[in-house]
Amino acid sequence: MKNKLPLFIVLGLVLVNLLSNSCKKEAQTSIESLFTSGKWQLASVVATVYLGDAIISTNTLNINCDSTQVFAFNADNTCTYSNFECIAQNSSGKWSLSPDKLTLYADMTARDTTAAGTSKPFGLARIINLGQYSMVLDAGDIQSYSVTTPRTIVRYGFVRQKTTIK
Repeated sequence: MKNKLPLFIVLGLVLVNLLSNSCKKEAQTSIESLFTSGKWQLASVVATVYLGDAIISTNTLNINCDSTQVFAFNADNTCTYSNFECIAQNSSGKWSLSPDKLTLYADMTARDTTAAGTSKPFGLARIINLGQYSMVLDAGDIQSYSVTTPRTIVRYGFVRQKTTIK
């Protein structure tokens, strides 16, 4: 019995450790937490026109924009975007992720410079990169397409906006 006492103590400690470290899963995944843990400031916008897999043209947008453009995601799945396409405005809507967490859906409508005057720029956006300090989204014609029809992919590069400590 004396030899079994240390074994019971070790097993008891392991059991206590397992029970104390088990916890309920959080509602958000780490990807959702990255989206909602701060505001994202637009750093670059590049529009690329493809025909099949060949690049026809590339255009860097917002070169002369003096307005800060900020994309913010909230934990309640609402989002806001300020100054889209350098037009003074605050657009808002709801956001969600695809089940595989590789695509962003945002239903916000923003005024823009297209002939229609408005668009849903992130209605369907492929997440290219998402880290603690940077996010890259591809939007535009990313769904199925014909190899004989030109399509435009707009790549938005964001950096996490610095927060001020008060």
